[in-house]
Amino acid sequence: MRHPLYRALWIAQLVSNIGTWMQVVGAQWLMGSLRGTALEVALVQAAVTLPVFLVALPAGALGDILDRRRLLLVSHALMLAVAALLAVLTFSGAISPWLLLGMTFAMGLGQGLSVPSWQAILPELVDRPEIPLAAGLSAVNNNLARAVGPALGGAVVAAAGPGWTFALNAVSFLGTAGVIARWRRPRAERVLGPEHIVAAMRTGVAYVRHAPQLRAVFARAALFVVFAGALWAVLPVLVREDLGLGSGGYGLLLGDVGLGAVLGAIGVARVRAVRSNDELVVAASAALAAACAICALVPSTAAVAVALVVAGAAWIGATSALNGTAIAVLPSWVRSRGAALYTLVFQGGQALGAIVWGVATQFAGARAALGMVAGGLLVGLAGARRWRMPETSDATVVLRPWPVEPALRLVPAPDRGPVLVLVEYRVPPEHHDQFRERMHEVGRARRRTGAEQWGLFQDGVDPDVFVETFVVATWQEHLRQHGERSTVADRDAQAEAAALAAASGPPRVRHLLFAYED
Repeated sequence: MRHPLYRALWIAQLVSNIGTWMQVVGAQWLMGSLRGTALEVALVQAAVTLPVFLVALPAGALGDILDRRRLLLVSHALMLAVAALLAVLTFSGAISPWLLLGMTFAMGLGQGLSVPSWQAILPELVDRPEIPLAAGLSAVNNNLARAVGPALGGAVVAAAGPGWTFALNAVSFLGTAGVIARWRRPRAERVLGPEHIVAAMRTGVAYVRHAPQLRAVFARAALFVVFAGALWAVLPVLVREDLGLGSGGYGLLLGDVGLGAVLGAIGVARVRAVRSNDELVVAASAALAAACAICALVPSTAAVAVALVVAGAAWIGATSALNGTAIAVLPSWVRSRGAALYTLVFQGGQALGAIVWGVATQFAGARAALGMVAGGLLVGLAGARRWRMPETSDATVVLRPWPVEPALRLVPAPDRGPVLVLVEYRVPPEHHDQFRERMHEVGRARRRTGAEQWGLFQDGVDPDVFVETFVVATWQEHLRQHGERSTVADRDAQAEAAALAAASGPPRVRHLLFAYED
């Protein structure tokens, strides 16, 4: 919070998130007033969340192709306009159930368009060691808004009608848009111009496939959220059927979760000073398992209240480490796309968990389901050995372009391809095994930065000769490998491999262009 821009954006986003939750309540109530069916009422929530899944990856690609500041301004302008139009239609009596759903869906599209860029700008707002803490505060922001927004929305609907929740939501976007508009973000110069959105999405998926550090974060996030998200799905049933409380009691218990979230955000800073992100996720998972076990085994409202404070703190601890690490290990050129794919994994895991544990609750009861969740969280800790959380390093994110571009007598058009690159090394026999190991990481780097195929071959006649081959879709994509995508770690891996063949001189590089042009 000592960074003025981050602090201003956090406050503005809290107001905006509260307004969004007020609108959800207003839309659900208005749908009932319009005599919408039970399905149409339920579709209001789906219309808010579904667009995030539909546009996450394209929005991530746009966040890396375009200026993220401008994209955030456009998305917030869209949401402001939709909320204002919805208020006008409601006040004028021109609203209908399906028009309400359509406008709510359009609001969700605006939100989905902004989410990857919101996450991707964190490294531009705070220092690198603070990224997990900033991610944790963002989670606190969402939890506070989820606690406060529906209550305020219900009060506004009761006092003035649902149209005012839409109007207030429109006003809430002004603060966020104003802070973003005043931000003087340095523009990134792209000599090769912007990427095509389809190619950008394909490259983003390929990057995640060939980035072991990022895949480990994805795996740990999935193992955590499929079980941890069950608490929010099962808690209403536990409160109503097992504890015998009404809506007021449920609200107070949700407040305990919010209190735990705030305490967790404060405690994370101290824990991270002495523990790694990996240890933090393990400890948070164990604490959440204990909280679920208490809710399952102790038939006491007071015990459940204390357990929910622990659960809120554990949730923030784990999500701050997971979200922050996912952002911190991504280089700037692919950060929005990686954030979008992480969002799909995290929210998809929550949705899957809600379905699975909802079915378990229906057939076995809330306490039994929470007992299974506690066991699942503990079993999931076995994944900590298989997928260790990476420690962030500047070498994996700082870009280091190749010193020179390939010099060719035949100058291809930017979109000509595919391009086959051959790199020939002569490696002494005593270095063969070590060379193969080093080239394994080189292959990952090539594929992360745009190669569609990669291979390493050994000459059958002269076994000291190794030939690396990789295929890139177009000449421009290969130039992006040279000038826009290689990190310090990528270049170091290539230098280590080349050093094993240094005695015979630098590797021989050939660029072969596909002989037929469309």
